[in-house]
Amino acid sequence: MKNFFVVGLMLSNFVLAQQAKSDTLVKESPLVDMANRRVEESLQKKVVNPFKKGSVMAFWGWNNAVYSNSDIRFKGDGYDFQLNNVVAHDRQTKFEWGVYFNPTNITIPQVNYRITYFIKDNLGLTLGMDHMKYVMDQNQSVNFKGYIDNPEYAAMVQNGKVDLSDERFLTFEHTDGLNYINIGAQKYHNVWDKKNFDLFLSYGGGLGALLPKSNVRLMGNERSDRFHLAGFGADIRAALSLVAIRHIVVQAEGKLGYINMPDIKTTLNNKPDKASQDFVYAQFNFGIGYTFNTKKYN
Repeated sequence: MKNFFVVGLMLSNFVLAQQAKSDTLVKESPLVDMANRRVEESLQKKVVNPFKKGSVMAFWGWNNAVYSNSDIRFKGDGYDFQLNNVVAHDRQTKFEWGVYFNPTNITIPQVNYRITYFIKDNLGLTLGMDHMKYVMDQNQSVNFKGYIDNPEYAAMVQNGKVDLSDERFLTFEHTDGLNYINIGAQKYHNVWDKKNFDLFLSYGGGLGALLPKSNVRLMGNERSDRFHLAGFGADIRAALSLVAIRHIVVQAEGKLGYINMPDIKTTLNNKPDKASQDFVYAQFNFGIGYTFNTKKYN
């Protein structure tokens, strides 16, 4: 009888212990549920990463640029000279809704457009064009080095300088525009992550060709205004991108770049006359984009 009593007591203790353990698990279940929900949300966000491998982003924006001073060499029949430290600026169009958002006027403002394909998560290859404008300041006198056979224009050179302010000697601009067609790569890092908003910091670089439409009138020649493959460029870039509801992108980007154009057309009728110049530039652009996936994920 005593043995039965001991066995019963042991079974009773075992049942009570299991009940207490079950009660503890029940009490802990809200924490477990919360942890599970966070894991599920994290996994879900990874699946809908806006810059996941296979995603594509289309971007359109507007830019402002500043240029270093440039030495411009002009060479043709009867002249070969260089203008030193020429000052130039960009020419951004005054904001008007009918200009900035009218498809028929897309090249009037200074614009950027680009498409990015993500070959890996948060690593994209880009193809785009920066449509900048470069305008030589007219109100300046610059150092002159070289020769001009035409006595009318040679007489404009005084004490090794030439005054450009009256436009008779030269007008020089790439206003339709300074077109930098470039390919590049960009790495994105998620620095702020909320339910419907993500903030990405990115950096990268690019290189490409310059296809300007140069508007030049040199020493009484007919104005030249045509597209021509003139040279090459390279840049480094960094951007801050705010992504809303996984698709809509608002982006601000800065660029530092170098442009070299050894073959700028300055006259019409396929004459051999040309100009050459190189300079560095800084650009800020701001715009909007849209990202979408081209692959399905489980």
